[in-house]
Order: sequence, then structure tokens, then C-alpha cells
Amino acid sequence: MGMAHVVLAAVLAMAAAAATASASPAEGIQPLSKIAIHKATVHLDLHRSSAYVRATPALLGNQDEDTVWVTVKYGWDNPSPDDWIAVFSPADFISGTCPNPQRYPAEPLLCTAPIKYQYANYSANYLKGGKGSIRLQLINQRADFSFALFTGGLENPKLVSVSKKVMFKNPKAPVFPRLAQGKTHDEMTVTWTSGYDVNEAYPFVEWGMVGAAGTRTPAGTLTFNRGSMCGEPARTVGWRDPGFIHTAFMRNLWPNKEYFYKIGHELSDGSVVWAKPYTFRAPPTPGQNSLQRIIVFGDMGKAERDGSNEFANYQPGSLNTTDRLIEDLDNYDIVFHIGDMPYANGYLSQWDQFTAQVAPISAKKPYMVASGNHERDWPNTGGFFDVKDSGGECGVPAETMYYYPAENRANFWYKVDYGMFRFCVGDSEHDWREGTPQYKFIEECLSTVDRKHQPWLIFTAHRVLGYSSNSWYADQGSFEEPEGRESLQKLWQRYRVDIAYFGHVHNYERTCPLYQSQCVNADKTHYSGTMNGTIFVVAGGGGSHLSSYTTAIPKWSIFRDHDYGFTKLTAFNHSSLLFEYMKSSDGKVYDSFTIHRDYRDVLSCVHDSCFPTTLAS
Repeated sequence: MGMAHVVLAAVLAMAAAAATASASPAEGIQPLSKIAIHKATVHLDLHRSSAYVRATPALLGNQDEDTVWVTVKYGWDNPSPDDWIAVFSPADFISGTCPNPQRYPAEPLLCTAPIKYQYANYSANYLKGGKGSIRLQLINQRADFSFALFTGGLENPKLVSVSKKVMFKNPKAPVFPRLAQGKTHDEMTVTWTSGYDVNEAYPFVEWGMVGAAGTRTPAGTLTFNRGSMCGEPARTVGWRDPGFIHTAFMRNLWPNKEYFYKIGHELSDGSVVWAKPYTFRAPPTPGQNSLQRIIVFGDMGKAERDGSNEFANYQPGSLNTTDRLIEDLDNYDIVFHIGDMPYANGYLSQWDQFTAQVAPISAKKPYMVASGNHERDWPNTGGFFDVKDSGGECGVPAETMYYYPAENRANFWYKVDYGMFRFCVGDSEHDWREGTPQYKFIEECLSTVDRKHQPWLIFTAHRVLGYSSNSWYADQGSFEEPEGRESLQKLWQRYRVDIAYFGHVHNYERTCPLYQSQCVNADKTHYSGTMNGTIFVVAGGGGSHLSSYTTAIPKWSIFRDHDYGFTKLTAFNHSSLLFEYMKSSDGKVYDSFTIHRDYRDVLSCVHDSCFPTTLAS
């Protein structure tokens, strides 16, 4: 076997191992990973007279748009069903200077995977006449674009034609703001992406109460490089420069007041590059008695509105969930996306695509995130799971692209006080068991909330540390992530957690109030008085390929839905909470329950939550 074939075999073996190593309930295939870009060959000179690709318009974003549609026309004299159109950014992708994997003899190697692709026969007449036309959506990603026609399918790609470059009027413009609540209730942060380093333009946010004068607050700037990635494809063909990520803090907010903000960059000549203006509502004070509405889901992923990249059926429900939440913006206050965000899996361009997809939500509502296996997991990097689910990202993009109020951004656990709610957000990709730093955080978060003012106590993490009748868990005999609840259930019980949320399993399931695998309440939809256990919810149907259940339904499983959806919590006051599960397809409620109780019901003694008493008077 020649050296080229040995190297190729090793690369393919590593890719196969990455695809199968994860102990996840359901696995799909990142569409870009299906492209054997390391095998691509260049045949431009052979087909220069018979193949073409043309894209219009050449200049994008004339009205400062950050998302545009481009028409791509293409053809050649030997059309095939496995021909495909790829979008590359930066436009110059034939460099021959790839650091890894090595070049093969006599085979010009492409250094990067495309950011998206579409089969050429998506255009109806392509196979008949050899000519096609498609429309593709582009977002401003800090670089120019080119469009390429390949034959040979995804497994043996041969490049036959490349278009001229197209680019946005200002590729460096600030885009896709992401709000997040800060470490205190009166602080809102905004994070965004641009192509401006601080040496070139100074980032800031101009903000203030609606109707009042604004003030400017400077932003900090972060980025990361290829060396920050832990493995391939993130270090190799999946790498793409992330630009610069800026975060500004808007502090001393008045509760429930409406604020405006606008992100910008001041250039050296004093002029300012502005993004669009937005508004948000400041969070309520902890314990405030007002209507408070919270969205919770996981595992949404991203999808393309132009239909590209969807041949793996990887995240078919993603756009439905996104669009439903955009339509319903006026009817909720804050979002918790509990892990597995874009499923980039080492293809860094997809993080930009994801921030663009959710920007209509995150620009107006705090968008709180948690760490999932597809953000963090990579062998020998300090995580709890030695699997390759992140595609070599090892948490770096997630921990940089989004702000969250953790003490250490590498440890993805934190608390959020939102009015009558306290959320304790755990990190299932780091050890949570007794004696660990995370266990200490969880106990502190659960034990320090004043339940007379913040009665609704919620725990969240990505992997199922509670209960799920997913078929994979059932096959293991655990109905949970291995060692999931053994350490934590006594904390949930002792501190009377109302609801524990999880994702990872791509479906919806709700349990009865549970403790030690036993239902402790016979009701199913209306709970009142003393709560003897915690209700466990799997809300992992945000958009990624669905997971199956075990055929035998456990006694503790109250409602299951093999579909895409999200959940909503509505606190009407200190005594009344409504839980709803909605399908993404129509936004209608398919499961719900209510909790009605008083403070004394939280204090009352239940199994394993009783504090010592004395006989002394």
C-alpha cells in the first residue's frame, strides 16, 4: 500500500471513530463532514471552456443588510446526478498550504471545507440541459465568497469550475447581537461578532432607557485561533477564523424598564460603524411579584433556509422552533437553550450560521446557554466524557461566542435569578458527583435561594441526569446518563427543586413528581400543596434528528412526544405556576400542568428533606 493510501486510510479511520465514539442516545451526521475534502482534486484547466459558475450580485449588503440571497447559475457539458455546488469563504480556498492533513502526491488539496453545499440537480433542468440556477442565502461572515462546481460526488470530489468573488459592502461590520443576563439581576450583557480588532476600531454599545438620552459603554474583545482547537476537523478542514467577539455590560438597570441599545465600532478617524438598533426589557428584581415567562429547550441545531446542507436530515426541526419563537417574541421574557447549539462538530463556519439564525430572538431577549456534548467533548481535555462529539472544538467556540455569568467560563455552571425564579444551570460535560467543584456549586445554588420570595427553583443540565425512557438509556438499564442522578437526587429532594430540565435526548418527556424512582404524587396535571418530589422534563426536541423511546413505558413517565417542540414556564405569582409543552410545527400546547402552593408547603417536611429539630421549647 502506497504512503498516500496509508495517510488517506488513517484520516478516514479517524473520521469514522469520531462519528461512532459518542455514547449518545442518538447520533446523526454533520452534513459538512460527509464531504471528503481531503480527497478533492482540481480540474479547472481541463474544463475551463465547458464549465462555468456565475453568482450575482457581486456586491452584497448595499443597504447594510447582514443576510442576503445570491443567485448562482452554473453548467457544464457532462452533468451528473452527483454534481454539487459549494460555497467557500474566504473565496480563495485553493492554497496548497494546508498544515494538516498532508498533501497527497499529484493531488492539489483544498485546505478548507465549504460553509454550505447544494446538489446541482436541485435545479430541475440541470441533468437535461447541463445548466442550472439556484438561490443561496449568505450571511456576513467577515470574508468574501466564491461558488464552486464539483463532480464526483461528496466522496471523490473533482473541482471543475469556480465563480468570481462576491462580498459584502463591509465584511467587518458588527452583526448578530446576543443578549444575556449578567451576574446580577440589574445587569444585561450584549455580545456580538465583527471583523474589527481593537487596534482597528473600538467596540462599544450605546444604550439607555427608552425616551432618555443614551450613554456609551466600552466592550471587551476576545478571539481564538486554530491552536485553541483540540482536534480535527476543527484544527484542519473545519477551521475558519471566528473574527472578534465583543461583550459589553449594561449595568444598574431599572427593573422591568424598556431599554434601547445599538452596538458600534469607532474607527480611527472618529466615524462609527453602527449595527441595527434594538430594545430589551430589564429583568425583574429577585422575588418581584409579576408575570414572568420563560422558554426552555435543548438540541436545536441550525438549518439553512435555502435548503442546503440538509441531505443528512440532521436538524430538520430547527427552523420551525426558531420561527415559532420569533413569532411569539412578545409572549416570553427569557430563553434557556440547554446545550447542543449549532452542532458545528468542528466546522467553525456553522457558529456564525447559528448566531445569525437565532439573532431575531437573542437581540431582544436574554439567550442563556448551557454546555452540551457537541460543544465540549473531546478526549483528554479535562471533560467527564472522553468522546469526540465536539469535532475538536473542546468548548472553545461556545465559551467565547456566548456570554454566561459563570465564575470561570471554562466551567459552564452558573445561576440566574429572574424574578420569582432561580435557575441553577449545571454542566453535564464536567463531573457533577459528590466531592467535585460542580457538586459544591449546585448545592450552594440550590441552598441559598430565599423560597418565600423566589418559590420556583429550577435545575437544568444538558445530559439526562434525571430520568428518560429513551431507548438507549433503557438498553443500558439506567434510564439516565450513567451515574447521573445518584449524587444529585438527594440535593434536589433536600432543597425541594420544582423541575429538573434536560436535553440530549431528542424528544419530549415529563415525569410524575419523583424521588428515588418512585412517583410521590398521584396527580398528573394539577399539583397543589406540598410537593414530595421533583418533576423531570426532557426538552431535547428543539430541532435535531429525533430519538426513539423504549416500547415499555415506565410508571413514572406521564407524557411522551416524539416530535419537535419547546417548553414554557409562566409564573403568575408566588403561588401559581403553569408549565406548557408546545410543538414547533404549530405552536399549540400538547402537554401542561399547574402547581399551586404556599410558602409553608415548601417548608414542610418530606422524605429526606427534614431538618433536625429539638424538643426544647
